[in-house]
Formats: sequence, C-alpha cells, structure tokens
Amino acid sequence: MENHAATRRLRATQVALASCAAHSEFTATSSCALLLSLSSGLSRVSRCARSSVPRLVAGVASVLLVVSASGACKRASTAPDVGGGGVPPSMPGTAGTAAEVARVGAPGAEADEVGASASSVPLVSRSHYAMGTQIAVSAYTEDEARALEAMHAVFVEFDRLERLMSVWVESSDIARINREGAKHPVAVEEEVFDVLVRARAFSEATGGKFDVSFGALSGLWRFDHDQDNRVPKAEEIKARLPLIDYRKIILEPVHHTVALGREGMRLHLGGVAKGYAVDRAVALMRSAGLSDFMIQAGGDMYASGRRGNRPWRVGVRDPRGDRTSYFAWAEVTDATFSTSGDYERFFIVDNRRYHHIIDPDTGEPARLCRSVTVLAPSAIDADALSTSIFLLGPSRGLQLLERFEGAGAIIVDQENKVTVSPRLIGKVNILRAPTP
Repeated sequence: MENHAATRRLRATQVALASCAAHSEFTATSSCALLLSLSSGLSRVSRCARSSVPRLVAGVASVLLVVSASGACKRASTAPDVGGGGVPPSMPGTAGTAAEVARVGAPGAEADEVGASASSVPLVSRSHYAMGTQIAVSAYTEDEARALEAMHAVFVEFDRLERLMSVWVESSDIARINREGAKHPVAVEEEVFDVLVRARAFSEATGGKFDVSFGALSGLWRFDHDQDNRVPKAEEIKARLPLIDYRKIILEPVHHTVALGREGMRLHLGGVAKGYAVDRAVALMRSAGLSDFMIQAGGDMYASGRRGNRPWRVGVRDPRGDRTSYFAWAEVTDATFSTSGDYERFFIVDNRRYHHIIDPDTGEPARLCRSVTVLAPSAIDADALSTSIFLLGPSRGLQLLERFEGAGAIIVDQENKVTVSPRLIGKVNILRAPTP
C-alpha cells in the first residue's frame, strides 16, 4: 500500500518550490541543501513518492569563474596575495548558516524525465534537534532497522557533544573554561581539547582572524533565541575587543587542560563544533555498514556514496532569494558542503543588515561577502573554512583555501559577484546570477 500521506506532503513541497520550475530537476534548501524531506519524520518513503519528486546535484573545476551581478561570466587569474587575514566563527549557536532540508529528491531521472526512478532501494530518514539546529539524516538501504539504529546513535552523539561544547550548557567544558579558565587551568575531555587545537590551527592560518575567543562579544550581539535586534554602542564593542586573542588561550596537551590569559575572555566553538559533530556522525554511520547516506546539521552537510545510481545533488541558496531559491548546483560524493551566510540570522536597522558572523577586528558583522559555500573532505575543515573565507573576502579567502587539499568554494561577495574556486570549476553549475 503506498504511503499516501507521504505523497501528499511531497506534492505540497513541490508546489512550494514552484519557483524552481525552470530547473525542475533541482531543489534548494536554506544554504547548500540536499534534497531530503527529513523534517517530515518519515522513516521510509515509498518508491512512488520518491520517484514523483524532482531532484538536485554536481561538479569540480580548475580556473576561476566569475559571474557578475548581470550574469556575465569571465575567467579570473589566481587569487591575489592574501596579506593578513582570517576570521572568527559565527555567533552563538550556529556554525555558518542554519540550513534546512527541503525535500526528497528521487535518484535518477534527467531534467526532462523527472518522474523516472533510478533505484528501488528504500530511503530511510530521521531528524532531531540539537546544537541549535535541525539534524537530518537519510540513507538508502534495504536494512531499515540497522539504519534507524545508526541514526539514533548519531543523534545521541550530537546531544553528547552539545553537552560538552555548548556555551548554553552550564556544565559543558566550554562553559567551565569561560567561568574558571582565567583563574586556573580547566581539565577538559580529549575531544574538546582536540577541537581547540584544530581551531588554533585555523587561527594561525588566518593570522588570528578565525578566533574562538570571539565569544567575548556574546551578549552584545544577539542572534539566537535571545535575538533582540539591538545594535551595540561603539564604546561597548571597543571595550570587548582586547579580550579576543587566540594566543591567550593556553592549551596544555599532557593533561588536556585549558586556561585563559585574561579575565573576561570567553570561548565559543560556533565555527567548528558542528563540523566536528558531523565528522563523528559520518564515522558512526559507516561503522554501521551504511555507505549511501546524507547528514545535515545547519549549514554543514556530508554526502556519502551515491543516491541510487547517481551522486548526491545539492543546490546553493540564493542569498537574497526566498528560502527555496538557489543559483547553482553541484554533485557531491564522500565530501562535505558547508555554508556561511548573512541571510539566516540577521536583522535590519536603518536599511543596514546586521548578521551573526562577526569580524573580531571590528566587533561588527563582516561586510565582504553574502555567502560562502565550501566543499572539503572533512566537515570540521569545511565549517571553519566557510566562516574564515566569509570574513576574509574572496581574494584573501581563495589564497587561504589553496592551502587545504581537496577544498573548493563558491563565494557570493557583497557586490553580488560569484566566484568559483579553481578546484570546483567544471563541477559547479551556475544557473543564473543571484538576486541583487
């Protein structure tokens, strides 16, 4: 018996995405979305339901492709010298942008035969809320019980890591460091220590711009459940800036202790924790014997294996379009897409946009980009790179990107120009210019 409720939900989603009709084989989510209707809570979607929905995907490249606001394309030389540069992670509760899964995309089917199904393998899907966002997991498998067990393990792991790394959990290692680290070294779990070590590597690679001590600005800017649309006074920001300095985070590797070199310093793992959690989730799914699956946590998404007989297809959201609008797509296999953007957590005052990705040099929202989507082998690196490039801007960000093997990026700058990094040329398909 077909799952009629599932079919109705999927058809309703199709109607909501009618604006994509010109490119009906694709679908976008709030950032770099995978086409999986995970929020529906369905554990399985019938072949009929899956095959009735358009789908989305893929590619890689080798010279800079620049698309102007007018839609014109041109080649660009290698990125200019970086100079200094780097950036901090995003503000509380998010790593990059908070993305959401739009719907199921049936494997197979060309653009002119959307209804054709390429695989009869069932799709098993579940979702869960953790780390301030929806965690969506989907897998193609005949063994539903094994998939559901693995997905449960993934959600338990996200909850565990949130308890260790969230600033909103008073007993977390990060909260304890923030309370006690300026007084004495604080012993932390090994994986928390490892994440801080990785964050330091990005701080050094970006000349101190990626800096998890940006947490000192928390409370001035509010973009989470506590958003108040208030712009802090310049003197308030100026007073906090000396507290942002990764070099004053003292890491002692033998006993895994962390200390802060100045009273008032605060750590926040918004630019790396979710990526680390996705990497852990990938390991759990593979240890369960699953190979064709997707995990999405906010702006961080990992696609493993294939979707039927094709790679997974993802769309890159239009920063100024509606939530279902995308301007580019790419196929992804065994890699992470992570997006940082100024359009998910923001408010506007006096026609000026204030968003959650804060530049530690100024203490204010970064102004060089609208969105940055990074493709990389690991989620923690993609997470940190998307934030870093967002704050560095296209030219300096691209030079940073070249230092990370296998990483590429799609950048929409503040002037609405799209830049695709050399490693993604030929793999990313630009459908149109983003909305001005």
